[in-house]
Amino acid sequence: MDLALDPEDEEMVAVLAALLSKESSTDRVRAAEGLGFDPALWAALHGLGVPELALGPDAATAGRLVLIAEQAGRHLASAPVVETLVTARLLGRCGGPAADALAARCAAGAIATLVPHPTGAARAELVPAGAVAEIVLRYDGDALTAVLADPPLRAAPNLGDLPLADRDLTAGPVEPLARGGRAREAFEDARRDWQLLTAAQLVGLAARALELGVEYVRERQVFGRPVGAFQTVAHTLADHATAVDGARLLVREAAWAADVHDPRAAALTSMAFCFAADQAVAVAGDSLHYHGGYGFTLDYDIQLYYRRARAHPLVWGPVQREYQRLADRLFGAAGGGAP
Repeated sequence: MDLALDPEDEEMVAVLAALLSKESSTDRVRAAEGLGFDPALWAALHGLGVPELALGPDAATAGRLVLIAEQAGRHLASAPVVETLVTARLLGRCGGPAADALAARCAAGAIATLVPHPTGAARAELVPAGAVAEIVLRYDGDALTAVLADPPLRAAPNLGDLPLADRDLTAGPVEPLARGGRAREAFEDARRDWQLLTAAQLVGLAARALELGVEYVRERQVFGRPVGAFQTVAHTLADHATAVDGARLLVREAAWAADVHDPRAAALTSMAFCFAADQAVAVAGDSLHYHGGYGFTLDYDIQLYYRRARAHPLVWGPVQREYQRLADRLFGAAGGGAP
């Protein structure tokens, strides 16, 4: 397994980072809060071809998509990058005229998303990017379908100011995409994609939160010394640097496993999601506290990272529950013996 980036990937990351530095500044992030969506940023990402990278026969590998998601997390992109990439890959797996037509709409700039858990109800709660998506895919336990409807353009109040919204799954035309085992397999693959790209997003977020913490403790003086000169602070931040590198390594290993169809891919993806979620909260939390009382004010950027570190994993559900699923996968359900 070679996790080094090739020159093409390095160039892609550099170009995307430059665009996001300009189009997703913290001032722009603050301006987009409430809805959690910046139309100008989405237009810039579409112009760069980011949504299309997961479409078509030449779609990017998981190893390349995690690089995109990491940059989106690092810059707090107010755009449904993860949701769009996940949905595009799902449409590609489904194939057929209906899926191809929806993929063409996505390539033209339409926002699509996925209800991340099976539901047969008429209404789905807190759908990721549900406030802005005009195409919503859902799996009801037997069939995978797409609902086409105008987005509400109102987000449910949430800690991370993400574009979460309840969606009426009967509000527009319904396009059948797949049924039976094929639908179930495609949906489970999409769920793993969502976990993997969210983990990458959290790695980028944690890396930048750590940088903000280090920058602050270098400058802030206490008793005539920088805060970062105190061993407790310095050692904690050093430990966090190691943990962020470890989370990034685990995400890239899980992406590699997915690309080569390694049987460990599902377990590695779950591990990456759990570890990245925990580390993002730990890193952003300590960086916020090292800012002192300033860290809790809206004027400082670190609170933007802390709130999203808390919010992104909860779109999936409690991380502790995912740890339990991972344990069941690896060791068998409690009381059921080894798998």
